[in-house]
Amino acid sequence: MTTRQLAVSVAGILVGGSVLFAQPAVASPPAQVGPVGKRPVAEGYGGAVATVDLDASEAALGVLRRGGNAMDAAVAAAATLGVTEPYSAGLAGGGFIVYYDARHRKVHTIDGRETAPRAMAATSLEGIPFDDAVTSGLSAGVPGSVAQWELALRRFGTLSLGQALRPAIKVASEGFTVDQTFHDQTAANAARFKDFTSTAKLYLPGGAPPPVGSTFRNPELAGTYRRLGREGGDWLYGGRLGAEIVATVKKPPLTPGSTRNARPGLMELSDLAAYRAIERPPTETTYLGMDVYGIAPPSSGGSTVGEALNILEALPKVGMHEYLEASRLSFADRNKYVGDIPGVPLKELLSDGFAKERACLIGERAMPNPAPAGDPDGDYGPCRAASPAQETRTPAEGPETTHMVVTDRWGNVVAYNITIESTGGNGIVVPGRGFLLNNELTDFTFGPAPGDPNLPAPGKRPRSSMAPTIVLNDGEPVLALGSPGGSTIITTVLQILVNRWDLGMSLPDALAAPRASQRNTAQTQAEQGFIDRYGPELTSRGHSFTPTPEIGAATAVEFLRHGRLQAVAEPTRRGGGSALVVSERR
Repeated sequence: MTTRQLAVSVAGILVGGSVLFAQPAVASPPAQVGPVGKRPVAEGYGGAVATVDLDASEAALGVLRRGGNAMDAAVAAAATLGVTEPYSAGLAGGGFIVYYDARHRKVHTIDGRETAPRAMAATSLEGIPFDDAVTSGLSAGVPGSVAQWELALRRFGTLSLGQALRPAIKVASEGFTVDQTFHDQTAANAARFKDFTSTAKLYLPGGAPPPVGSTFRNPELAGTYRRLGREGGDWLYGGRLGAEIVATVKKPPLTPGSTRNARPGLMELSDLAAYRAIERPPTETTYLGMDVYGIAPPSSGGSTVGEALNILEALPKVGMHEYLEASRLSFADRNKYVGDIPGVPLKELLSDGFAKERACLIGERAMPNPAPAGDPDGDYGPCRAASPAQETRTPAEGPETTHMVVTDRWGNVVAYNITIESTGGNGIVVPGRGFLLNNELTDFTFGPAPGDPNLPAPGKRPRSSMAPTIVLNDGEPVLALGSPGGSTIITTVLQILVNRWDLGMSLPDALAAPRASQRNTAQTQAEQGFIDRYGPELTSRGHSFTPTPEIGAATAVEFLRHGRLQAVAEPTRRGGGSALVVSERR
């Protein structure tokens, strides 16, 4: 047992090599009682789910109660989020799944990331203002979600795609109640939504965002889901629906009189026909004796969270200063080495030797900005300072991804990030089909940037920061978590783990605590609550902050003693989330 592990065991978290999450340093809120509603914490048995949305959580819970497993429920929830959270998720998006197979005690991942069309080149985005690129056909990547759903159900589920889509069809047909978040997101997008006939028709009825408390229905999406359930993914990947997507990308349906320069895209039907969701080995590292699994490239989530944890474990103590500095260093390495390219030095980035070499750079004061990338070459000394770094621009990533966690009665676990990139994707609804297209290709580096691992290329998947994470102890799940938030996803997941394990918070408190995000920048982005709590001490150590309203919108599930589950969602961020359990009692 290391010194750090011993310190944690004194806090009652690690005892005799086993993680005892039933004894948090801060008491957890009680399990939900009374009528089911949108509550951020639920405790019970037989399965659990946490999403940002009550309708999606209820869709997943219904599948679990009818005998479906965690993967069935996750696909049902994802499709439902395409109805109720259409500016964050949808069938024209993509995402990453981390899955724990309880029967075989093995972790799998499924990459459903969107791809660049074959006609895209390294220079395709150069010279285009970012906002102009977003709202255009040029930003739309080849969708991955439907292929991912089909692969996930085929490999690990028990339902057909048509069966998994039924809850979403019901919500789309009958409608859902518009909340403040949906209204505000619509209003924030109204200027560009009105420039496309199909988008304005759906999301600006009468020329204005749907009022809070009204019922919003999407019969076109219900029809799309019904036909998708009957015909399967081939309808999209090379079939009629795919042809309609390509036509929309190539000639966005601009409103007559609009002055918007909505550039046409490069996607062809052959790009859709060539798309495949991919099973990849997960990233893996250990922290305080536990095994932490995440997503490998093209996401940088698993490697960057894992490297930062390794750096923290090499330090004698961990607090907010150490959290920020470990994040700074791991982002320096992410930006230099990680992308959808051959030869990413993943093994070395996640090695203890590299982590120790990086950790020795962390002192009592914040490092000068920017921190230089390390050299993950396998030859590590006691402390090797890297060459001075030049400022590099991290590509903008849309914050409106969403994340869910699901577990079932058999102990299978899904952590799933799904996205269409920016809030509202590229702003263009496919006419008559009821769903928005993604703007995922703006996750590429626009350039010119010679040697950047994230430059566009034909068929390439843009680098992501999505970090769905599952933690095992002795082969059994103890925690699953993730968040939306673009590149702040990585820091959100990392900070929740630090809050939970190093600071001894309960899981609900670890999610609710104020956040900061250091991504190798001069100033650390932080919520005001974080600045109020930690700012004076950290400022005295050389950190500086820029305030932001909120960071992330996490969901998680923790495995307590005797089969008890604790599902947790945000209490307030993005309007608060929804945690549910199959049964509050055995």
